[in-house]
Amino acid sequence: MSARPRPAGAVGLPAPPGGGGATDLLHPSARGAAVPAPAASRALPRTALRGTGARAGLFLLAALALVGSAAVSVRIGTMDVSYGDIARSAGFHLGLGTEPAAPLLDSLIWELRVPRVLMAALVGASLAVCGAALQAVTRNALADPYLLGISSGASTGAVAVVVLGFGSASLGVTGGAFVGALVSFALLMLLLRRGGLDSVRIVLTGVVVSQLFTALTSLVLMASGDAEMIRAITQWLLGSMAPARWDAVAVTAAVTAVGLLVLWLNSAALDGFSFGADTASSLGVDVTTTRRLLLVVTSLMTSVAVASVGAIGFVGLIVPHGVRFLVGPGHRVLVPLSALVGAVFLVWTDALARVAFTPQEVPVGVFTALLGVPLFLLVLRGRGEL
Repeated sequence: MSARPRPAGAVGLPAPPGGGGATDLLHPSARGAAVPAPAASRALPRTALRGTGARAGLFLLAALALVGSAAVSVRIGTMDVSYGDIARSAGFHLGLGTEPAAPLLDSLIWELRVPRVLMAALVGASLAVCGAALQAVTRNALADPYLLGISSGASTGAVAVVVLGFGSASLGVTGGAFVGALVSFALLMLLLRRGGLDSVRIVLTGVVVSQLFTALTSLVLMASGDAEMIRAITQWLLGSMAPARWDAVAVTAAVTAVGLLVLWLNSAALDGFSFGADTASSLGVDVTTTRRLLLVVTSLMTSVAVASVGAIGFVGLIVPHGVRFLVGPGHRVLVPLSALVGAVFLVWTDALARVAFTPQEVPVGVFTALLGVPLFLLVLRGRGEL
């Protein structure tokens, strides 16, 4: 598919996130000059898969990769287990009539590793689809789930519970992180209430909120004066799947499933937002209501992920760009495929974090950054922007 020729002197259409253009969306002149064009005229990346069969094959490949990655990740660790042990343990707990593994081995597999791998898959999927949605809603290719300051708010809430003891009996660390995430989102919406939800205002206000809660977290940590506590909290802030248990997995799975469904049902609106509010409105989208709904859903999904495993960056930034490069910008395909690829990415990253420096475990957020930077540079180079 090729874009229509543009008459001389016509104003250029800014590319949607992940497209081939390099328009600076933060530049006022670039924002005001956009002329919407029909979605049919959008040029796909050179390597984008256009055929329905090719995309279906890619979905199947990603699903099989997720199942295989989960099986391998459960098997490896400081103590390797066999696939037979995994099958026996899973079959016993799922009521399939298999003989259980030895008690210690069964506990290792079913109570520690399986919830951890499932949590990694759920968080990876959640962060990836949130990144894809936010890049469309804000029309900013660098947007990710932490754009709105939710991660920083969750970190502040967790630190307040651990260091200051606020709500420690009733909330716990996870509950405190969730409350902090909601407070940060409420502050964001309060700051945006007068000027509307303009994409640039969302970006800039999100940065302000993020920096505010980051400063509060640092202030509380430094005031505690407990070196061991500071070390433990700092490790949690970098992200870790180690605390994952079945109750947290259930909550994360429910929120991720509902959020993914809402975002997928609003695929057409996300396509319109990629070209701006005027284009979305011309497609029959209630811009204000839909944008607010999408921001609430992505904020909720991110807050649950951060409350469960801490702050993990780069997943929501690099995965949508890589998937968009393969299948194009249409969100009906982009959203579910980003979920699968994000799940695979974080499952393998968590496995690497567990075994790279055995017996010492490295926070998974460290590896997502180490892997994310070169991968993001490859994406930019593939798009011709580097």
